[in-house]
Amino acid sequence: MSTLPSEQTVSGAPAQPAEQGRAVEQPATLANGQARPPAVIEARGLCKRYGQHWAVRDLDLVIHEGEIFGLLGPNGAGKTTTILMLLGLTDPTTGTVRVLGHDPWREPLAVKASVGYLPENVGFYDDMTGRQNLMYTARLNGLPDAVAKERVQSLLEAVGLAHAADRPVRVYSRGMRQRLGLADVLVKSPRVVILDEPTLGIDPAGIREILDLIARLAREERVTILISSHLLHQVQQICHRVGIFVGGRLIAHGSVAELSQKLAGGAPLVVDVEVEPKEDARRARDLLAGLEGVSSVDADPKTGRLQVGCSRDVRAKIARTLLEHGVDLVGLGLHTYGLDDIYHRYFQGGDAGEQREPVAGARPA
Repeated sequence: MSTLPSEQTVSGAPAQPAEQGRAVEQPATLANGQARPPAVIEARGLCKRYGQHWAVRDLDLVIHEGEIFGLLGPNGAGKTTTILMLLGLTDPTTGTVRVLGHDPWREPLAVKASVGYLPENVGFYDDMTGRQNLMYTARLNGLPDAVAKERVQSLLEAVGLAHAADRPVRVYSRGMRQRLGLADVLVKSPRVVILDEPTLGIDPAGIREILDLIARLAREERVTILISSHLLHQVQQICHRVGIFVGGRLIAHGSVAELSQKLAGGAPLVVDVEVEPKEDARRARDLLAGLEGVSSVDADPKTGRLQVGCSRDVRAKIARTLLEHGVDLVGLGLHTYGLDDIYHRYFQGGDAGEQREPVAGARPA
């Protein structure tokens, strides 16, 4: 995949603080002393009601320049309605939203000029070629033909479609249409890109290329990217922060590392322990609970497994304590929480429409 055409290069990705539930006022500088990138998307008390149904409730969220933010949640959680309000395609019932300083509902043209949107189902003129479709978009956005041709060719190469650029879109596969859709979004060099399931239908090798392209947009061109997806491992790979929607509410947001720490009950580390016989799990719990550096111990006597929350790596101390007290240790290792663990923590029981108990330390918006 070729290098993305760019107008400016700025290295580094924004570090983001932990944020749970409602957005909080953030300091003007990051932990490394650098100035925080400006806010690009701001929602304050944002609500949307359809009849008696609240699709979005009390959304407070700030997304900064050059940040990749992932929206997660089941169907009907409020993700799509939030995107529609950001695009000015539906008006809020209450609250405010600003995109690049503009009100999307009152200033739709100003927002559309700088925001690119890739919906889940992309539409093109099927009898036109991929190149012709992109040239059409370029002309609609006022690009001179010479500039448009160069831009279109660069984008076709960037999304891996140069070989199929002059074929009619009707012969494109679903994955090829997604690639073309991403190129189409980027034609006007948007400052904000909103992507709904951007890798749908793309093969594994192509997914890696698309994710690399998205990451490069944020890193090198400072494009702010909002991704709505159910593919958690992909979101985890590239997003600086994620937000989890349940029942129209944003109930937690932060980096995966920060949410993982909250899931661990605030302990920086969790150690997985397995003992035999399984019934010794309770005894092991009592032995380990008093160790220095241990903040919590959860035991399951049915499996013989324990999870030990601790402020530092105390595996050696755990092993020594159990062996000294005659408990047979058969497994010991550091536990890490992925986005799958975090996501499913909110949807235990399988009823995606019902709000679940939030991660420790979080509070509903």
